[in-house]
Amino acid sequence: MNRVRPWTVDDGLALPEDTHHRVELLGGVLLLSPHPDVPHQRAGSRLAVLLDAAIGARAAPFEVLTAINLVVPDGLLIPDLVVADANAAATADLTLHGRDVLIAIEVTTPCTRVADTVLKSAMYAAAGIPHYWRLELDPAPRLYLGHLDRGTYTDRLVQTGETTQLTDPFPLDIDPARLRR
Repeated sequence: MNRVRPWTVDDGLALPEDTHHRVELLGGVLLLSPHPDVPHQRAGSRLAVLLDAAIGARAAPFEVLTAINLVVPDGLLIPDLVVADANAAATADLTLHGRDVLIAIEVTTPCTRVADTVLKSAMYAAAGIPHYWRLELDPAPRLYLGHLDRGTYTDRLVQTGETTQLTDPFPLDIDPARLRR
C-alpha cells in the first residue's frame, strides 16, 4: 500500500478487520503483530478472571475488557486487557479513550517486547493511564506492575514464586506462575 500521509485514528478504524494481525497505530505508523497464540490467550484469560474477582470483591466501578480499541494521544492501541471505568464501557461503541482506563495490560511475546516495553509504555503514560502492567511468559512468568509517576511508569517486578500483594487500585494477590499453569 503506497501512502503519502501519516495514518490517523479514523484511518485505522476504517481498515477492514484483519484475521491474521492485530493492527495498531503509533504516531501515524501502522504496527502489525500476529494475533496472540494459545499460551498468551490462556494467561490473559486467567489474569482477566482474577482481576474480575478482585473488582467484584470490592464492588469497584470497573470492568475487565479484552482487546479493545483504545484511543491514546497520537495512536490507537489494542491492549490485551484493560480495567476500564464501568460507566464508560457501558456507553462505548468502537473505542475507549485513555481517560476511561485504570489499568492497561499487555502480555508480551518476543515479537512485541520492544513495542510493549518502550513504545506502548510511553503512549499509555501520555494518555494518563494510572497503571500499566506487562506480563512476560518466557523464560518464566513475571509481571511488571507499572504505576504512573510524574509522566512515566515506575515498575515493580513480581516473579514466579512471589505474589503481587496489591492494595492499589484494589486488593490483588497472585503469583505470576498461576497465569501459566
